[in-house]
Amino acid sequence: MIINNLLIKLKDSSPGSIAKTREVLLGMRERIKYIRDLKVEIDVRSGSYDLMLIVQYASMADMESYLVHPYHLEVSGYIAGVLESSASLCYES
Repeated sequence: MIINNLLIKLKDSSPGSIAKTREVLLGMRERIKYIRDLKVEIDVRSGSYDLMLIVQYASMADMESYLVHPYHLEVSGYIAGVLESSASLCYES
């Protein structure tokens, strides 16, 4: 199993902006078949990032297919418009 964690810092860290971005990310769960599991967590400590996207895939091939999926590209466009910074870690479990 492949797990990818993406930390997201938004330009606008207001509760409304965080909630909207979380909903956009969660929308991928049912629309992209390559996703085994998807969670979006909100930082409760007001740290350096606002959200963490955690996505599980059955294989690296599934992750590669996810990355080019049309709906993922649409979500990526939204994220690019609201993103201040990000960091990611991808590992095999």
